[in-house]
Amino acid sequence: MAKKITLDNLAIMIGKGFAGVDKKFEVVNKRFDDMDKRFDRIENILIKQQNERIEKLETRMHRLEEALVIK
Repeated sequence: MAKKITLDNLAIMIGKGFAGVDKKFEVVNKRFDDMDKRFDRIENILIKQQNERIEKLETRMHRLEEALVIK
């Protein structure tokens, strides 16, 4: 014989199923936030390095122009 389930029982079962979902999303969101911070740090390092390389190239080009008397 099939057990009868009331709407209240069904609501309780569904509530229990979703009870831990918020905590799981908090963990996932924290991991994504941590990854974003790491990517931001990496991006800033790469931008700084690229800017330094460009400045060095500009300095070398300026010296080369002066040596060749190009203006």
